[in-house]
Amino acid sequence: MKEARPLPHYLVQRYQGWRATAFSENRAWYRRLAEEGQRPRAMVIACCDSRVHVTSIFGADSGEFFIHRNIANLVPPYLPDGEQHGTSAAVEYAVNALKVAHLVIVGHTSCGGVAGCHAMCSGHAPELEEKTSFVGRWMDILRPGYERVLDLPEDQQVRELEKQAVLVSLENLMTFPFIKEKVDAGDLSLHGVLHDIAEGTITQYDPALGQFITVSER
Repeated sequence: MKEARPLPHYLVQRYQGWRATAFSENRAWYRRLAEEGQRPRAMVIACCDSRVHVTSIFGADSGEFFIHRNIANLVPPYLPDGEQHGTSAAVEYAVNALKVAHLVIVGHTSCGGVAGCHAMCSGHAPELEEKTSFVGRWMDILRPGYERVLDLPEDQQVRELEKQAVLVSLENLMTFPFIKEKVDAGDLSLHGVLHDIAEGTITQYDPALGQFITVSER
């Protein structure tokens, strides 16, 4: 692979700093993780967005979260013969092999993927409609959510669609037989939250109220 290049200098410096401080100070913990394997308590499915730092938001240590990231934090429906296997494979491994107790969908404000889905579905991004668009075909997962926000004023639709990205993913998770089985047995709980990047807050979906509420209100 002749096109590969050495890491940028700033990344090398950061790695060296991490190894000299955080790693060195917790060497025994990292060795234990290597020898005993991972036992994460939760799986987090978040957006690829660089502004969403889930380990910082929840104060998680190495080995605590099994994290999967994709465009707009989406989970496809259960389709064993489909082509969207990356997220489904991560979910299967977390639930069946690692036996996580919690599965958390973390959406966020100002999501470019969600905005792109809205533009595509409303006819303003024809390039995303092309069969060759990986982003467009991935955002097809969110089309049912788009249909739910059409009755809202246009200036509110994208913000509500960000919430739908969480809800559609939660609904799709329940189409996986092994997830439904564990949820029904009480061995797995599903959670949906929305992170406001500007405010540094998270809200969580309350099914009893049918809306997202701030975490401090519970």
